[in-house]
Order: sequence, then structure tokens, then C-alpha cells
Amino acid sequence: MYLEYWGLKKFPFENVPDPAFMYYSPEHEEALSRLLYAIERNKGIVLITGEIGSGKTMLTRVLIQQLPDEKFDIGLMTNPTLEPVDFLREILHSLGLDPDMDLPKSSLLKLLNERVLENLRNDKMTLLIFDEAHLISTATFEEIRLLLNFQLNDMFMLTIILLGQPELRDIVKNIKQLNQRIAVKYHLNSLSLDETIKYVDARLKKAGSDGSIINPQAMNEIYSYTGGIPRVINNVCDTSLMTGFALKAKVVDPEVVKQAVLDVD
Repeated sequence: MYLEYWGLKKFPFENVPDPAFMYYSPEHEEALSRLLYAIERNKGIVLITGEIGSGKTMLTRVLIQQLPDEKFDIGLMTNPTLEPVDFLREILHSLGLDPDMDLPKSSLLKLLNERVLENLRNDKMTLLIFDEAHLISTATFEEIRLLLNFQLNDMFMLTIILLGQPELRDIVKNIKQLNQRIAVKYHLNSLSLDETIKYVDARLKKAGSDGSIINPQAMNEIYSYTGGIPRVINNVCDTSLMTGFALKAKVVDPEVVKQAVLDVD
């Protein structure tokens, strides 16, 4: 493989949400700040949207890493296409519970309420994160809205984070009772050319590079093809390093990137 050839200790452009490779663009910093604010202030529900591959999932992994286990009980749902009863059951599973398969919805809600109350007694907050939330059905969204009824006089008993593609905003707008209860909204845009360069350099350095592997002209080519979408940047850069290795190139230049893009397509 190309690690030794390029003087790297790790693969710098793996498309997995590894917090160690998080790049804090101004927008990602702002999104993280808003998430932390909403959680610390018990704001109830947060909506984060962004294009495919913009870093939403990575953001949540960084968020989870920053929240102490002794203070937060976190449920992460990555399969939002379930119908309401199965969805509630999945929430309980994500919190470490194992409800009987034949329990009705009322019993599942009772179990969830008991868990949330138990967390409060132990000075813990319950946090539910729904990834790919644009795939959630209208009926399941209604269940999510009703979960916000888990509240005391002065605070919500749990916090809900919805993450999804841009169309999630329009979906939520059409559910007025839910939309009105969203305290924090934020949209992640793609990276600029300058931020793309910083993103690539940061990941290379975290992988052990001195930052001289990809030249500036190649960065222009990478940005032109990827439009600043982190996931696509990862694909192009990873393939470019492999292509440069195969060609025994001294540096990744525009011609190497152009060849790599043919393989990515």
C-alpha cells in the first residue's frame, strides 16, 4: 500500500467518522457550539442539516466523545426507517434496554419514561440522536414530537438531535407542531477552496505527513471536482495517493488527480 511510500503512519482519508481526524472548519465549529449549547441548556430538539458527505455524522461522533459518560445517557439511531413501535423499541435498545418483542407501544413509552426519570435522579441527561432523519416517516415524526412531552415545569427531560440532508428542513416545516418546538437549527455548507486546502493538510498531518505530498495546483483540481464536500474529498485524495504511488510520482500534482478522478467516477 502507499503508506510507506508517502511517509504516512495512518491512512489519512478513510471515510469513517473517526473523531481523531475531525477538521474544525468555522461552520463545523459553529454547529458543534450550537449542539453543546442546546444540550447544556436542555433546549429539547435540535436540527442539523447538510449535503451528503458534509460531515454531519463525524460531528455527532465528536459531540459524543466530548460528553462525559457519567453525565449523559446517549442513544444513537442510524436506522430511521422503522415504523413507530419498532422505532421506540430501537430507542430503548440504543439506551441499553432489551424490551420484550410483544410489548405494546404504551409499555415501550412507559419503559422509556422510567429510564429518563432514572437518569434525572442520577443527575444524567438523556440524549437521543437520529441520523439520516430525512428518511423518517410522518408517523414516526409524530412519535418524536410526543417524546418532547417528557418534561418538567422548567425543563425538557431529554434532548433530541435530528441530522439529515437539506430536504429535512422542508419535511419538518410541514409538521408545524414539531417545527415550532425546534430550538436550534443549523445548516452545514460545503467547504470553500481555502477550507478544502486546510482540511486536506490537517488530515495529512494527523496521518504523519509533513504536508508536502499534494501540491497547490493539485488542490485546485481536487476542489474543482469535489465542490468542497468532505466525503468526496476523501475519496479523491485517497485515490490520488494510490495513483501517485502506482505512478511512482514524487508529489500528487494535477495530472495525478485527473487520473485518480477517472477511477473515482
